[in-house]
Amino acid sequence: MSRTLYDEIPSLDLNDFISGDDERRDAFVKELGNAYNEIGFVAVKNHFLAEELTAKLYSAVKAFFDLPDDIKQQYEIPDLAGQRGYIGKGKEHAKGRNTGDLKEFYHIGQEVEGNDPIRNEYPENIWPSEIPNFEKVGLEVYRRLEQTGTTMLRAIALYLNLPENYFDDKVKNGNSILRPIHYFPIEKPEEIPSDAVRAAEHGDINLITLLMGASADGLQVLRRDGKWIPITALPDQLVVNVGDMLERLTNGKLKSTIHRVVNPPRQLMNKPRYSIPFFMHPRSEVSLAALDNCVSSDSPKKWDDITAGEFLNQRLKEIGLKK
Repeated sequence: MSRTLYDEIPSLDLNDFISGDDERRDAFVKELGNAYNEIGFVAVKNHFLAEELTAKLYSAVKAFFDLPDDIKQQYEIPDLAGQRGYIGKGKEHAKGRNTGDLKEFYHIGQEVEGNDPIRNEYPENIWPSEIPNFEKVGLEVYRRLEQTGTTMLRAIALYLNLPENYFDDKVKNGNSILRPIHYFPIEKPEEIPSDAVRAAEHGDINLITLLMGASADGLQVLRRDGKWIPITALPDQLVVNVGDMLERLTNGKLKSTIHRVVNPPRQLMNKPRYSIPFFMHPRSEVSLAALDNCVSSDSPKKWDDITAGEFLNQRLKEIGLKK
């Protein structure tokens, strides 16, 4: 079977999937599956997040990160292992590295409605009083991205020959995280560690990641022939990629592709960069054991069984957020 080496990530239109037209829907599922087999990333337009809402969140995020460090640190709670609130500069590093990434970020988590007992697993969100609209806008963006992610997972389920709603109950009130990131300006590049980068090469922990503001320079994906290619997306697109949990669940059929954010040229290190990924997680009790139809004599089972909660805890320790 011939395989495609993409020079850029494929662009898809979510309207093709939700249009009610079987032919367009089938084509979307096939294109999505092919891309996730080969490179693990797509750019998607006509999702559920309006540009106006994106702009409002970026405005609030920039206002927060512009605050003095001593104020931001009031919203950093060490006992939470970085799962809510502010996480300071250099605290997170890629798996297998010790040098911290050149970033700071903020975590907004699931707010459970109704009587679902899983609410007892999640800490409360932390909202900075200095930015009054952060909570309202942050939660609205969270819901819109969650809706988009659930729809993408329905297409993925069909590609995997599963019932369309296979993932619905697994991600309802899941442990998903919205993460505004500030790659802060470096005024004196000579004073940072020589191997420090904005985000070292890594795979995401979760099922899928939906990324807003993905077209700023620096984001790259590792193609399977070993070449790094830039990830570009139009302003109205989300970049949606496979995470390690989905790769594990599909026994490697869908690829959690390594990606990174490289430093700009030295003369531009004093310019900030912002991005806001949404890490879509299942509920903690969901098994990541390989799906039966992804295991065969040609593709034997690659990983031991583990739950999503166990896998998350393991990875949080590996990236330095949990002791």
